[in-house]
Amino acid sequence: MTTPSSSSIAEPVRSPREVFTAISGLVVGMFVAVLSGTVVSTSMPVIIADLGGTQSQYTWVITASLLATAVSTPIWGKLADLVDRKILVQISLILFTAGTVIAGFSTDTNMLIAVRVIQGIGVGGLMSLVMIAVALIISPRERGKYMGVVGGIMALGTIGGPLLGGLLTDVWGWRSNFFVGVPFALVALVLLQFTLHLPKPQRDRKVSIDYFGIVLLAVGVSTLLIWVSMGGSQFDWDSSTSIMLAVTAGVAIAAFITVEFFVKEPIVPMSLFRNRTFTLSVIASIAIGVSMFATSVFLAQYFQLARGATPTESGLMTIPMIIGQMGASIIIGQLVSRFGKWKGWMLTGSVLTTVGVSLMATLRYDTPFPLVAVYMFVLGAGLGMVMQNLTLIVQNDTAPQQLGAASSNVNFFRTIAGTIGVTVMGSMLSTSVANYMTDALKGFTPTTPDEIDALTHLASGDVPKITQLPDTIRAIVESAYGHGIADSFIIAIPLAVISILAIAFIKNKPLSTKNAAEQLREQAEESVLEVSEAEVGATMSTGTIRIAGVDSASPTTGSVTVLEREDRESRR
Repeated sequence: MTTPSSSSIAEPVRSPREVFTAISGLVVGMFVAVLSGTVVSTSMPVIIADLGGTQSQYTWVITASLLATAVSTPIWGKLADLVDRKILVQISLILFTAGTVIAGFSTDTNMLIAVRVIQGIGVGGLMSLVMIAVALIISPRERGKYMGVVGGIMALGTIGGPLLGGLLTDVWGWRSNFFVGVPFALVALVLLQFTLHLPKPQRDRKVSIDYFGIVLLAVGVSTLLIWVSMGGSQFDWDSSTSIMLAVTAGVAIAAFITVEFFVKEPIVPMSLFRNRTFTLSVIASIAIGVSMFATSVFLAQYFQLARGATPTESGLMTIPMIIGQMGASIIIGQLVSRFGKWKGWMLTGSVLTTVGVSLMATLRYDTPFPLVAVYMFVLGAGLGMVMQNLTLIVQNDTAPQQLGAASSNVNFFRTIAGTIGVTVMGSMLSTSVANYMTDALKGFTPTTPDEIDALTHLASGDVPKITQLPDTIRAIVESAYGHGIADSFIIAIPLAVISILAIAFIKNKPLSTKNAAEQLREQAEESVLEVSEAEVGATMSTGTIRIAGVDSASPTTGSVTVLEREDRESRR
């Protein structure tokens, strides 16, 4: 009688409390990762003004971190399919913490941009690996409610970060924004060490890292972002510099795609795109990324530069967004787990996202705040319904051996789309604000030294300090920023419409009740059975006769083979 191997014995079912204990460090790590990018958003006008930065540098402080996150996300995800995931999570958390501490001591904008790259690499690991670890522990059917909690934490960090950042800036100064996440990171490291236990990847061959693909991906994406962010301002679109950047980006990305078809362990396996769920989810995630990052970045500018709010006030003004996104993420996650239905909620969320960004495109500096609150709530609810569920349905329809690559690449395309979107929107905002102010100031004659100084400062392109402007010029600047930020959201509208169509065509596959680790064990068991059956067939073909329970050395004269094997279902 065959004895089941230890790997084939089902793990005991974890209670919700045990599951939350297991993912506690991951949740704290995710919160830290999201908080790092948003806590400085309300403080960014103050930071850039204090460091003497321009509107272009303002955008690059944001996009440098997003770029590093985007490029590193698929790399972390692929590594998760090859090496110890727990160690990867800890390394990414340490990288993030180191970058955060250094950023707090920045002496100029260029140093801040450089250090944000280190932060972004760490955040890319956390954003990718947390989702992978959750998938290994929890089945897709049950994952909805836990993903809802993770999504709620992300919403709290995404929208609540600006409130915390504004309060810290007003009380202790903007540098404190970079230190607030360090205690959380240390707590996460301790929790991960003692509570997180993940199965190690099955390695039947030597680990192979796609270094060439990593370089090509970094060069292609970075060059593309430099081109779209600086084109039209730092150089003309038809200039030799623009053409060189565009060609370099195109060649590097094309070479990356080509390389991924031939390497042993591609960073972005092209085979994933044969899966309709994955491909359509990537398309939908593009719109979600643009809407999510744009809202986080430009709402702070809207409240401070178009409405004259302080950092703390602008953070408080985003509370409707927090309620909408966090509430929808948690509530819909619970409903998905209870009833196993996800498509209707995601379609509803994509429609709300489209309506939300359309409403944002109507903002003006004097739009009544109750209306602005409604706009934010609608957009937040839409994002909360869709964002985490996109990862959930991809994980549900992907082989567990490619879980890391599939999960991380959905996040990758969402992040890269958000990065490019924020970059393009920031460039558009800078141009629009300059044009609106130029038109409004035609015929304006300064009559006081303060007005002359204010006009000189505005001409330099630096982000203005609204509270220090004379009233006559302040109204013009606030109107220009209000109108310019609204115009930037127009870019997100057609993308949001595309997300509705993409989600509508995703196959409505039922959520599995088995987690990735259980699926891997079952596949391993089936492989063992297939090998055993093949060996039996080979033995019979050579005329050897074996009788179960009889010594192989005993003489046999019969032609019957008796085999004993446990039923496959009884071993699960």
